[in-house]
Amino acid sequence: MKLVLHVWRQKNPAQAGRMVRYEANDVNPDMSMVELLDVVNEELILKSEEPIAFEHDCREGICGSCGFMINGIAHGPEAATTVCQLSMRHFKDGDELYVEPWRAKAFPIIKDLVVDRSAFDRIIEAGGYISVPTGSAPDGNVILVPKDASDHAMDAAACIGCGACVAACPNASAALFTGAKIAHLGLLPQGQPERHQRALSMVRQFNAEQFGSCTNIGECEAVCPKEIKLEVIARMNRDFIHASLS
Repeated sequence: MKLVLHVWRQKNPAQAGRMVRYEANDVNPDMSMVELLDVVNEELILKSEEPIAFEHDCREGICGSCGFMINGIAHGPEAATTVCQLSMRHFKDGDELYVEPWRAKAFPIIKDLVVDRSAFDRIIEAGGYISVPTGSAPDGNVILVPKDASDHAMDAAACIGCGACVAACPNASAALFTGAKIAHLGLLPQGQPERHQRALSMVRQFNAEQFGSCTNIGECEAVCPKEIKLEVIARMNRDFIHASLS
């Protein structure tokens, strides 16, 4: 199987980038997209050329480190799939793939396919915590959690912070990410003390990072590898309005 890759190459933030064409021959259909880039990089290194820079870690769709656009789609054409889970069997022999980094003002490019997503970290730092008194850890069964609340909280907590929602949104909004981080704590009894202040602080940081506004287009939900639902945005907006009027 042969694939042609057009990869965005950019040496550093100060220099202009460009698409560079690479041919990948004898591609194993069971390879993931990340493994394909490994093979391409091995060939580049053997030719004393600069390898393609990209992020990765667990390679199991858990950590959210990897992520880029493939033919204009965040994480590629398969739904609920990260780049490291996307196998080459989903493409045909001779296909041309255009590989680019996330495009958003809040995600400046560092090198090639690597972008700075520390804006997400600062949003979490603004309010992604709960009050825990000092001392020994409380018994897990002391505070009862309704089944419906725990289910919805776990759905929201599945967010891995990959940034696909931002890259896919025409407004480059991080509303789905921020909503998920607010919702998974706000749904639980342990998260109630800071619930409204959490929404206020995290949304303010969201705005400070210069992400775009949400206009409910739904592209974020469509490309989310963990299938986070738009309802977390509605919950975020409700808690933010409540906090703003209190």
